[in-house]
Amino acid sequence: MAPRFSIIIPVKAINDYVRETVPHILNLANQDWELMIIPNASDTSEWDDPRIKVIASGRVGPAKKRDQGADLAQGEILVFLDDDSYPALDLLDVAAAHFSDPDVVALGGPAVTPPHDSFWQKVSGAVFLSRLSGGTPERYVPVGEVRPVDDWPSVNLMVRREAFLDIGGFNSPYWPGEDTKLCLDLVTKTGRKLLYVPELIVWHHRRAGLAAHLKQVGSYGLHRGFFAKRFPETSRRPMYFVPMLFLLFTIFSLGYTIYPAIIQTAILLGWCCYATALLISLTTIARHESLLIGLVALGYTFLSHLVYGAMFLRGLLTRQLVSQLR
Repeated sequence: MAPRFSIIIPVKAINDYVRETVPHILNLANQDWELMIIPNASDTSEWDDPRIKVIASGRVGPAKKRDQGADLAQGEILVFLDDDSYPALDLLDVAAAHFSDPDVVALGGPAVTPPHDSFWQKVSGAVFLSRLSGGTPERYVPVGEVRPVDDWPSVNLMVRREAFLDIGGFNSPYWPGEDTKLCLDLVTKTGRKLLYVPELIVWHHRRAGLAAHLKQVGSYGLHRGFFAKRFPETSRRPMYFVPMLFLLFTIFSLGYTIYPAIIQTAILLGWCCYATALLISLTTIARHESLLIGLVALGYTFLSHLVYGAMFLRGLLTRQLVSQLR
């Protein structure tokens, strides 16, 4: 009998994060699954369970790996996880309840920072916990109600296999950002719903250290800037342009002393508004992390806004984006 869920994890090579993830999958409350781990080269499995398959893909991007997994999957529902994430034990039961509605084509849920992550990993994750600092806190903590969305990251995304194959899968050269194209295709081509479900939880390790955090944020900004031209339906939204405008405001502020008084006053007012937004963000972050982590995250947030804004602008000006493999 075919399993109902096919869990697909793309990875460059089997690593310690994957070795952490597999036991969590083995302990899922719902055991109606198969697991496909897709590294570049080796197809040798470290696990005895016949439901776990290791499939070599060659040196291709995560989108291609997921497409290959979907082609081989036997399950009705494709479960996409990242290699540095692991599921809550009730993940598949929560999913099964919502997929009982035939009008639901896909589900997405939050990817929460694990409690055993390091201090600096938690700081990285805290940047995204407020709408004013990160824009979409529901992607990182279970907040709000079940509702339709049209864009969701593939770290915690489930799709009906028949619909996935009907629209051609990810079929995308982009990384990150391949999920933006997939979700747009799912919603527009099938006419069915992609639901955000706050109880659909996976745990997702964050970047350790400022440089790694900013590199990730910059990559997000670059692709979103390019997607504002390529996929305007979901990427040409005001919130994605705000960091770029903040960057330009910051650069403009450097000439503060040469401006007339009225311009200086406007600049000061702008920085007061930004400081107020950071303080409001801190109150939100403190609901989920310690005050110390929240305070340090404010510095990360300022730098994240500048880097994202710069890379978003670069994406806007890029004629053809070529994503680099990890």
